[in-house]
Amino acid sequence: MLTGKHLIAGQWVAGEASFRSEPAHGPAREFAAGSVALVDQACAAAETAFALYAATPRAARAAFLETIADQIEVRGEAITEIGCQETGLPAARLNGERGRTCGQLRLFADHIRKDGYLDRRHDAALPDRQPLPRPDIRLLQRPIGPVAVFGASNFPLAFSTAGGDTASALAAGCPVVVKGHSAHPGTGELVAAAVLAAIRACGLPDGVFSLIQGGSRAVGQALVQHPLICAVGFTGSLAGGRALFDLCAARPEPIPFFGELGSVNPMFLLPAATAARGAEIGRGWAASLTMGAGQFCTNPGIAVVLDGPAAEAFAEAARAAASDVGAQVMLTDGIAAAYRAGRDRIAAGQGVQAVLSTMCDRRQATPCLYRVCGADWLANHALAEEVFGPLGLIVTARDLDEMLAIAQSLQGQLTCTLHIDAADSAAARRLLPILERKAGRILANGFPTGVEVCDAMVHGGPYPASTNFGATSVGTLSIRRWLRPVSFQNIPVDVLPDDLV
Repeated sequence: MLTGKHLIAGQWVAGEASFRSEPAHGPAREFAAGSVALVDQACAAAETAFALYAATPRAARAAFLETIADQIEVRGEAITEIGCQETGLPAARLNGERGRTCGQLRLFADHIRKDGYLDRRHDAALPDRQPLPRPDIRLLQRPIGPVAVFGASNFPLAFSTAGGDTASALAAGCPVVVKGHSAHPGTGELVAAAVLAAIRACGLPDGVFSLIQGGSRAVGQALVQHPLICAVGFTGSLAGGRALFDLCAARPEPIPFFGELGSVNPMFLLPAATAARGAEIGRGWAASLTMGAGQFCTNPGIAVVLDGPAAEAFAEAARAAASDVGAQVMLTDGIAAAYRAGRDRIAAGQGVQAVLSTMCDRRQATPCLYRVCGADWLANHALAEEVFGPLGLIVTARDLDEMLAIAQSLQGQLTCTLHIDAADSAAARRLLPILERKAGRILANGFPTGVEVCDAMVHGGPYPASTNFGATSVGTLSIRRWLRPVSFQNIPVDVLPDDLV
């Protein structure tokens, strides 16, 4: 079923170079590698398609999104099979992620049918107003143009080829050029085939969607610097995302770069909750840390707790639960190597003590837990840097004031969590104003690894969690990234965009 080629404006296109996939199991396959010339072809096709696609009625764009979901489901078994081979993720995880991906597409279809996202406003003319008349002014959100999307390593479906960035951009009326992730090129191709089938079924221009596989860093750089690309959606590492962000800012015409770059997602355990159910929270934390080998951007890597017997019960329960978790396959050899390097960096920190130290090699990961006092954590900002994998760090604060200082010292996060009981309300009220400046989502008495796809979700946060604190990459609000407000002054009604009439 695989061609091993790129999808460029409706055609499967080979390249001059190729690369070989590195699956967790199953056969390695040859795929065409991207090039700067292919980027130019895809971007030119997207620009050609933009005027027609942006003017396509919302009902037709909604039907297109739903057809993509239908076509993904038609290919469901094949997508799961190759996705498991390429990533090492279990079939149940990929089936669930496919359901989320199709759900996102259908959610955006429903969202644009309801039309509230257009934020229509109308100030009628006041010709007799003194001292000056007021013109007729109407406002409407309009699509910005072709969008570049970078696939994520850890979500081969929900944050990749037809994931949330692509779904929201297509819903907004923007053609998309996807830079596929080399960790799962076969999965990406099958999803791209589903998008192509939907384009054909809905009679849309071929340039609405293209997929460029693999290639060197120069390919990604060419994509974000291409003069026809108007915005970029990215999910990945801080280093890679920051490099692309800087390129976007350095363009002759700078463009927005919506990067989701990771987070340590700290939890704060308040005294009454820790005393009442510290062991329960510890077991839940271990389960969340080790889910999917810890390869979630919302993995809660740090737990802050007041020192004392309740903290010991929490730590022991987390240790016992994590000890029962065996080795898990990571997404790539490189991610596994980075996990081991991060583990060693944490373990070497001043005052850091091992709670659970394990060894792993090659592409596998095993859980590790460490602890450090609040003073040593505050003195070493490297301890607050993300380790992508099943590693947790317990920070013991001497009192509530030190816990507040730890919260104040945090960089931007995707999430912060409070574990609280009724008696903790006063302390929580002191923490909450700090945390709402640090994170895009704050939750209580839970774990952040589940990100609900809905209207009220924010998956973003202050830098370095993301590069734009006013945006989200999950939920219907994410469509706003690909729109800009336009005012139409004294424009005749028969000339206005259909959505304003």
